[in-house]
Amino acid sequence: MDLLAHLEAYVATADEVSFSRAADRLGIAQPLLSRRIKTLEEHFGGPLFDRSRRQITTTELGVLLLPYARDVLDRTQRLRQVAGAAGLARLRAVGVPAHCAPVALARAIRAGTERGITLGMCELPPRDRASGLADGSLAYALVRVPPERGAYRVPLGLASAPEPESADGERVPAFGGARRAVQLEDLRPRRGRRAETTAPLPVLTLPEDHVPAHEDRLERAAARAGLPPGRFRPAGPAATALAETLAGRALLLCAEPFARQHGARWAPLGDRSLHRGYDVDAAPEWAGAAEVPDWLVPLLASAVGAAREPAAPPGTWTGAEDVPARLAARG
Repeated sequence: MDLLAHLEAYVATADEVSFSRAADRLGIAQPLLSRRIKTLEEHFGGPLFDRSRRQITTTELGVLLLPYARDVLDRTQRLRQVAGAAGLARLRAVGVPAHCAPVALARAIRAGTERGITLGMCELPPRDRASGLADGSLAYALVRVPPERGAYRVPLGLASAPEPESADGERVPAFGGARRAVQLEDLRPRRGRRAETTAPLPVLTLPEDHVPAHEDRLERAAARAGLPPGRFRPAGPAATALAETLAGRALLLCAEPFARQHGARWAPLGDRSLHRGYDVDAAPEWAGAAEVPDWLVPLLASAVGAAREPAAPPGTWTGAEDVPARLAARG
């Protein structure tokens, strides 16, 4: 039995709720599709579809097995993509975070072309970038690491609704100052009559920060600052999170370029241990890609607005000033 072909017939029928539409989707005759479904049912020891009604429905066994069938087909598709990529000379898939600067990615692609290398940029969440390196579907990737251990760091801050205008037409600065660093303690409800009637805004976090180590660190820091549990909440789609932020119903934890790009005001977090840390890694099993090319690393870092560590501009914090952040990072 061609298991993959039979699983394709099963999944297509479940999706289309029709044998005829599923056959059209797969480009095969309906009797052939029906035979494949029947063979699969005999293989699994039970019916996958209830044919007694005018419109077929998926049985309990069919519902139970469907996600596993989809997973097999998805992995097969990914395997084919990896094999196809490996067969193309000097093609390299690169995993990058969502919402990278398009101009910076274009520079990286152009730099690869000038060196005879075709780069394919894949915007993926952190976990998928790490797994892509592990299974070889990615040649290179920007991977999340604790900021004190990463070669590059992206400062995080709080984005909020656009600055309201005062009576004289001037903009009101964010968080009480144009570029004042925000401490988590600043998010505690203020005492007074107004605080009794106004609930504090939730702080939404983007998928790029849904990394267990970062989430644990953020939770500990929020607890030390006296913030109630649940003040930081995972955001859904970025567009929804932005809409809530720009409407003044939430704050958004993000990098400055992302906030500025969408017209939100932004103030940096003072706790450096809560910033994003990045390294650029290569897949260990990818032939010819044992190391990330030197020319590619700074281009990928610039795409996320990262600055190399440990270089610190004059007037910023030094190693001594970093001690509290490092202690906080250890909990």
